[in-house]
Amino acid sequence: MPQPPSPPQNEDSPRGLAFAVSAYLFWGILPIYLKALSAIPPAEVVAHRIVWSVPVAGALLWALGRTRDIAAALRSPRTLAMGCVTAGLISINWGIYVWAISTNRTLDAALGYYINPLFSVFLGAVLLRERLSRAQIGALALAVVAVVVVTVEAGSLPWASIGLTFSWGLYAFFKKWLPIGPNQGFLLEVLILMWPALGYIIYLGITGESHFLSGAGSQSLLLVGSGLVTAVPLIVYANGAKLLRLSTIGILQYIAPTLIFLTAVFVFGEPLGRARMIAFPLIWAALVLYTGSLLYQMRRVRP
Repeated sequence: MPQPPSPPQNEDSPRGLAFAVSAYLFWGILPIYLKALSAIPPAEVVAHRIVWSVPVAGALLWALGRTRDIAAALRSPRTLAMGCVTAGLISINWGIYVWAISTNRTLDAALGYYINPLFSVFLGAVLLRERLSRAQIGALALAVVAVVVVTVEAGSLPWASIGLTFSWGLYAFFKKWLPIGPNQGFLLEVLILMWPALGYIIYLGITGESHFLSGAGSQSLLLVGSGLVTAVPLIVYANGAKLLRLSTIGILQYIAPTLIFLTAVFVFGEPLGRARMIAFPLIWAALVLYTGSLLYQMRRVRP
């Protein structure tokens, strides 16, 4: 059985910063790529993201000489079971995200990823019994108020935001318990998901509902490329996170939702509306409180 990865060092490195910023910038402009696939059902897009991610992740592990790790993981019932959990969560996250982009709910996606770090704090308090500071409690309260404002205005919960927050937050939480490195873990997840995804693609082809290799050739190329745009930023981020402090990651993670927000408003032309004009400043204020609390805690424990 592969050994758990060594704990990350508690200092920043230029290489780690370059990796993490690159990943977040890529995630920030990913909606533009996914928007070009909006004519294709989200389930089909996700299936292709999974299938075409396998050769990308596999080639990387082969180049790193770590293919034995994935072979050992596939023989470990515990690792395989945990991989099924994280694979299920990331597939749900991808599905909601693709659906949100294709149905002009990109602002809801941005809101969900803004809330995510606060949800991670909540998970730590509930599942790990971590004590929350007053600032963190205040940040959570502001996030709840923001969701309530959007809910009251729309007449229903912002399900895309909630779904993205829960699926990514739980994925990140359980990913920590996966006893293999980040690159191996990603390949394990897409290998687990590959068979149902491939089966679904074959089914679409048999029933004549497939958009792959039918119609516009550009769509087929975009579907193949979805493996690259899925695997590369995840792998780059996973390697960069190991070379950065927690506080640095906590600040950098706002790059992606900020770019998603700007893309939704200025590129896709999605209306902000009164509720969102109230909710987003509330979330930004919550994130200022959260980040300030995180930086303060890091300074206290630093020798």
